[in-house]
Amino acid sequence: MRRMTGFSTLFWKNRVSALITALAFALTGLAPSPVHAGGITVKNAELVASDDWYYLNADFDAGLNPALEDALSKGISLNFLVEFELTRHRWYWFDESVATVRQNLRISYHALTRQYHFSGDGGNKAFNTLTEAKEELNHIADWKVLARSQLKKGTTYNAAVRMKLDVKQLPKPLQIEALGSKDWDLASEWYRFTVTP
Repeated sequence: MRRMTGFSTLFWKNRVSALITALAFALTGLAPSPVHAGGITVKNAELVASDDWYYLNADFDAGLNPALEDALSKGISLNFLVEFELTRHRWYWFDESVATVRQNLRISYHALTRQYHFSGDGGNKAFNTLTEAKEELNHIADWKVLARSQLKKGTTYNAAVRMKLDVKQLPKPLQIEALGSKDWDLASEWYRFTVTP
């Protein structure tokens, strides 16, 4: 009989403790928020020399959460900004900026044709599914980023690339909503690598 009483007392103490913890989180505003699927990661990136130019090839993994997919289906275009930077380390001063290049990419949905449209430096393409449009967004090939003459042979340079959702391109009411929402905060970390010509 004592065993049952001890178990039941322990059970109720744990339940009350969990309830008090949940109540404390709710009152302080620290209640766990639902998990937001989506995000951007850079899988790999490289600079390739060809003729008189360096070209960037990069693979991303851009996942759109349900809020962004819903906005897209309602006719709101999603604009992405890809940024590339190349610097040279200087021990005596700030790093030297060799190149800073940006590229705008956009995915939109047209209800009349029931197609997703992708536009970027390579032109415009139409796709039947969002998956196909995202595959196009996730792969950048042969992006001309700087002239070979800008780099000194035998010198090591630091390269960095990232992608983010450009909320400044959203309609004004959505820009305000995006400021305080995790749903619209979509950006990768800088992916860094070195280049030695």
